[in-house]
Amino acid sequence: MAELQTLLTPRLQARVEALLTPLQGQGRWHGELPVLLLDRCWLRLQAVPVRRLAQVLPPDASAEAPELVRYRELRRSGLGELAAQEQCWREFGREACGEALRHYWHRQDQGNHGWTLPTYLELLARYRLQLESPGGTPLPLLALARPGSDEIHQQHWCWPGSPPMRHTCR
Repeated sequence: MAELQTLLTPRLQARVEALLTPLQGQGRWHGELPVLLLDRCWLRLQAVPVRRLAQVLPPDASAEAPELVRYRELRRSGLGELAAQEQCWREFGREACGEALRHYWHRQDQGNHGWTLPTYLELLARYRLQLESPGGTPLPLLALARPGSDEIHQQHWCWPGSPPMRHTCR
């Protein structure tokens, strides 16, 4: 993938800089903080409030289904595959376990571009940590994968500073 800085036009760079300025010195986490979504095909930049990010770009939580989480716990505790599966059937029922697996594999086949619940939560945690830490606050930018591709959404952090934007997004 081409580096993000080569994808940001001067107009998009100016927009990112305009969004970075009011973010500095905030120091308080709230739902109106912006997250940037870059549609690389159309070079469109959308600022989404952090409280709406999961609605606009829903993370794939299929791997976090209670049935699958429990199965992984049982396997980590030393239970064999068949014994763990049977235990899950007893706890959740065969139908529920089968549905969780079907949903999980459907999402895998459909593709989630690497945008999973853990990835989403890590982005939020890092954003909050950066915001509450001393110094400049970066702005998260997700360069969205092309529809129908096997690419993953690329996370970038745009930092405030005097160099032109093309040097501050990594």
